[in-house]
Amino acid sequence: MADNSITLVGNLTRDPEIRFTATGRAVASFGIAVGRRYQVNGEWQEQTSYFNVTAWGQLGENAAATFTKGTRVVVTGRLEQREYTSREGEKRTAIDVIADELGPSLRWATATVVRTPKQDGQGGGSANRPANTGTNPGTEATPFDGEEPF
Repeated sequence: MADNSITLVGNLTRDPEIRFTATGRAVASFGIAVGRRYQVNGEWQEQTSYFNVTAWGQLGENAAATFTKGTRVVVTGRLEQREYTSREGEKRTAIDVIADELGPSLRWATATVVRTPKQDGQGGGSANRPANTGTNPGTEATPFDGEEPF
């Protein structure tokens, strides 16, 4: 059985951009930069890799309402290859991360968990929830009450 999963920890390079498909399904996209620091012959070297991340449905809506450029995040998902044609007419290949789970990194920060109300039998939902203004996260919806989500 082949498994195509990846976990990345990095900083958002841009604010999440949320769009909606013709059927109304949300999709958020953003980039992350993953840095690596290592020594070669006693000298420190730095390397940064950049990834495009796509989050569908409620996960995408929550990412757009929560994350901003510079936020350190943990992304778990799968790699997906796509082909496109550049403006110059050249065929190109890109590898994106399709997110299964997202969260803030707690290494150098704290976070407040806010449980979103269930909608149509699914976890999450933002139809009746005001947008997160970023000024006082965690006050827009009912706080997590410790109850298991399933």
